[in-house]
Amino acid sequence: MSVLEGALVYSNLIALLSIGLSITYITTGVPNFAQGSLAIAGSYIALTLLRLFNLHPYSSLPVAFLLGGFIGIGVYTLSLKPLIRREASTVSLMIATLALDLILLGIFGAYSDYLGQVTGKSAKKFIFTPYDFEIFNTSAILILSTIVMILLLISLSLLLYGTKFGIALRASMENPELAEVMGVNVESTRLFSWFLSGSLASIAGCLLPFRQEVVPLTGSFIIVSIFAASIVGGLTSIYGAILGGYVIGFSESLVTFEISRIFGPNVLVYSRVISLAMMIATLVIASEGLAGAIKKKKRV
Repeated sequence: MSVLEGALVYSNLIALLSIGLSITYITTGVPNFAQGSLAIAGSYIALTLLRLFNLHPYSSLPVAFLLGGFIGIGVYTLSLKPLIRREASTVSLMIATLALDLILLGIFGAYSDYLGQVTGKSAKKFIFTPYDFEIFNTSAILILSTIVMILLLISLSLLLYGTKFGIALRASMENPELAEVMGVNVESTRLFSWFLSGSLASIAGCLLPFRQEVVPLTGSFIIVSIFAASIVGGLTSIYGAILGGYVIGFSESLVTFEISRIFGPNVLVYSRVISLAMMIATLVIASEGLAGAIKKKKRV
């Protein structure tokens, strides 16, 4: 796989994850720091199905989608919903997601030990690249991740602008209090947003090991890129999150690669410095992100 192809795959996955982060932030006001770990849950779902049932990771995508969605609902219902009912501050909700991230990290560590004992193969560190194949001289992960993004864009557009539930979802995103007065079941839209966020994270997690090695801590590493993508694109915009995902994904991959050609491959481990720099620059120059800047330009 070329550097450009790898950058596109990575960008597809970061975009999936940042969409989920933005959706839950818009609907519930929660900056979910556990989004990266929700992705690693998908990675371990795929690994489990591979090791126990010899199911190819690509074939595990539907299972990961459903299980990831229910994990997302569980995260919201069991931990965040009670805090929101008590009108907890954004800081309290943020701390709760940080705690969830640490809990999930512990669960992944314990589960990887258990899965390793059951299967006789290490589950602490794994990669799926040996299971990839080519379609028309192109890696399947590149084609599949791109197809997933295209289908998601089409599905989101049809849902948000072509269904009554989509109208209710957009109304609850823009003004939940007014939407509730107008008869919209805001709670159902929140549950759906967390289901969708968990599902997208799990799908990305299934595909992530085709690009890089995964360990229980991987979610804590990629959360930097996920937040950077959402903030650069515009934290309150779904389509901004997609744009930010590609900006961050390509920047991390290509800029770091060019720097590594000068200073050596050791600099590759610092790729997220690029994301942090772009995130800080966006907050300073245009806090509303690219989506907000584009809207302002259209108004002018």
